[in-house]
Amino acid sequence: MGHPSASADPADAEEGADVGEGSELRAFAIGPAQHGQRLDRALAVLVPEFSRSYLQQLIDAGGVVLQGRVVTKPSATVLAGQAGQVELRPTPQSQAFKAEPMAIRVVHEDAHLRVIDKPAGLVVHPAPGHWSGTLLNGLLALDPQAALLPRAGIVHRLDRDTSGLMVVARTRATMDALVQLIAARDVSRQYLAMGHKPWQGVASKQVDAPIGRDPRNRLRMAVVDLQRHPGKTARTLIERLDGTNDGCAVRCTLETGRTHQIRVHMASIGHPLVGDTLYGGAPAAGLARQALHAFRLAFVHPQTQTPMVFHAPPPEDLASAFQAWGLDYNRA
Repeated sequence: MGHPSASADPADAEEGADVGEGSELRAFAIGPAQHGQRLDRALAVLVPEFSRSYLQQLIDAGGVVLQGRVVTKPSATVLAGQAGQVELRPTPQSQAFKAEPMAIRVVHEDAHLRVIDKPAGLVVHPAPGHWSGTLLNGLLALDPQAALLPRAGIVHRLDRDTSGLMVVARTRATMDALVQLIAARDVSRQYLAMGHKPWQGVASKQVDAPIGRDPRNRLRMAVVDLQRHPGKTARTLIERLDGTNDGCAVRCTLETGRTHQIRVHMASIGHPLVGDTLYGGAPAAGLARQALHAFRLAFVHPQTQTPMVFHAPPPEDLASAFQAWGLDYNRA
């Protein structure tokens, strides 16, 4: 929601009106052009900076007064000359980009960028169902200048339940440069993963399989035939580090960066990630979240041109899971 106007004053409301914190009371008058229209349609013209669906929600919630009476039907007919007011209330989306102090493990920091070690369970960017408590909120609290950058300087993401290394820009020039490096595949990202089932075949597998939205389940991704379904090329190098009768420890190197790429590709070769119930895995070895950790990140610093290489050992829950199955991941 936009910032409340300077003229908004709770004293202008009808006596006894309860104006919530951060709300704005906006007066309106129905003109000849809106005569005979639905209330929601008229408001969409009179309060043009807000969507009609948002205004419908406000009407349903009792936030619109017309001719001194609360109107709760968006379809109510309005007449020229009628006057009213609408209480523009903050939405979760409008409050998503606010600073929220949180513990963020910073692996490297300079004037241009930060490298952080994201814990499992932390959502990177606000989205439906997670409008607060995200990494973006934490970055805004950590660094005030992050508010000047799109997405607070975030240039790539990790899934909520994936842990590990991310690079975050601190200036716009660095952000633009990092985006170009990622697009040119000049940022090396390697992951430790733990898959179900004993490893079969050669120790190193180059998986070259396009990924798109699963045509049978829109909530997940899948390997798709680009002749029949929309999608993008996707390549992952998967290398066996160790194996037992329970499963395998692997190192995955991204050559492209598609949504859920490693999770989809591991499932496609018969080794869904431990804990990844969306793609055929199951909780095991004491681990309920997907067994995936971004352990190595390498790139040339876009401002100093210095080669940068960072490592982060797997967090305790994943390290314990490897140990429970007797898997040695240290060969990575």
